[in-house]
Amino acid sequence: MRKLTYHIATSLDNYIAHEDGSCDAFFAIEQGSHVQDFMDSWANYDTVLMGSNTYEFGYSFGLQPGQPAYPNMKHYIFSKSLDFRPSEQVELVRDNAVEFTKKLKAAEGKTIWLCGGSALAADFFEHELIDELVVKLNPLILGNGLPLFGNSKKEVKLDLLSSKAYDTGVVLLSYKIDYQWNRGKVELPPPPLAA
Repeated sequence: MRKLTYHIATSLDNYIAHEDGSCDAFFAIEQGSHVQDFMDSWANYDTVLMGSNTYEFGYSFGLQPGQPAYPNMKHYIFSKSLDFRPSEQVELVRDNAVEFTKKLKAAEGKTIWLCGGSALAADFFEHELIDELVVKLNPLILGNGLPLFGNSKKEVKLDLLSSKAYDTGVVLLSYKIDYQWNRGKVELPPPPLAA
């Protein structure tokens, strides 16, 4: 079974982008060794998943519809609205994102990278498809925006796999997601009232 890793940049207050989907605030910290480490991490993946807004974000940097955003990876773009000619490297997935991804995880290959966005991550998280979380924590407070896991209220425990701090203030955190942690959790009775 292949792992699915949600590898994403966030602000300290848990937002992956502004409410309009832009993430220009993160670009102020796009200098330093964490950038090279991020690009080096691409070698761990042979497949990347993203929602339509995440894919379209690349258009502002010259990406053309149907082109791959990352080299040497198969791209699956989950969207009901995008329309472009698929290629060997980039395919559209219009329906049943969860079932499609379950089959993808069961196939042979390297780790799958969930690149974004928030709603797609929430769907996969609710269905317990995400195995690991890699967060590039930026020293920023955005105040509002798109949360890491959308509208999900799911409660899980995260087991730390690694951490690395950079001179820029960026911290890279890797976690294994423990979905079993809160199953069968005993509810404690309320404390006795003071006499």
